[in-house]
Amino acid sequence: MKIKCLLAVLMTALAGFAEAQAPAAADLLKKVDDNEVYSTIYYEGQMIIEYQGKRFVKTMKAWARSNNDSFIEFTNPEDAGTKYLKKDGRLYVYSPDTEEVMLISGQMLKESMMGSDMSYEDVVTNATLASRYNPAIGGDEIFSGRDCWILDLSAKTKTESYAKRRLWIDKENGDLARYELYALSGAKLKQYTLDEAKVFGSRRFPVKSEISDMLRKNSKTIFVMNNVILDQPIADSVFSQRNLER
Repeated sequence: MKIKCLLAVLMTALAGFAEAQAPAAADLLKKVDDNEVYSTIYYEGQMIIEYQGKRFVKTMKAWARSNNDSFIEFTNPEDAGTKYLKKDGRLYVYSPDTEEVMLISGQMLKESMMGSDMSYEDVVTNATLASRYNPAIGGDEIFSGRDCWILDLSAKTKTESYAKRRLWIDKENGDLARYELYALSGAKLKQYTLDEAKVFGSRRFPVKSEISDMLRKNSKTIFVMNNVILDQPIADSVFSQRNLER
C-alpha cells in the first residue's frame, strides 16, 4: 500500500513538473511570428505543382512590405510577364496576353493561385498570427523525428479564411514544422510541412515547404524561396500601378 501511495505521489509530481515546463501559448505563438513575419522581403521563388499525375514548375520574383504591399512577377516561359500587386488592401493581376489589369476580390481571393495549392490570400498575407488568433497549448508530439509542441488556434473574427489552425512547433529551434488549416465545421482544408529553414540574423525562416489542398485530389505544391533578403528597404516604386502595367 505504501509503495502504491509513493508511486501515486511521484507520478503526480512528475505530471506537475511536465506541465510547468510547457511554455505559455502566447509566448510560443510569438516565437512563430518573430521567425516568420517580416518588415520587408525579396526572394526568387519556385512553385512546383504536382496535380493528378502532372507536374508544372513556375518561377517568380517577389517583393513585399509589412502586410500592406506586395509585388510578384512570374518569370517561367508559360507565365512570363504575369504580375500581381497588392496595394491599399486590394489585389490586382496584370495579364500580358490581354494587357489588362483585373481586380481580384471577394471569393476570388480564396481561389488557387496559378494552379497551385495556395490561394491568393495564402501567398500575400503577412499579418501576425497573434493579431488574428487565440492560442491554446494542445499537448506535444513527435513529428518527423522532431519533438514538437502542439498549438491550437481559434480565429478572433469571423472574417478569417481559416477558423482554426493546428501548429506543430519544434521544441528545440521554434520551427513551424507543420500546420493544418480548418473550416469552422472542423473540416481540414489544407496542410503544410516544413522541408527546410535557414537562419537570417536572429530568426529561422522557412525557405522550402510542401502545401496540400485537401479539396484537390492527388495535389501538392512545393514552394521554394531562393536568394532571400529580409528586412531591407524596398523602393515605393516597386509597389505601384506603373510597375504593374509596364
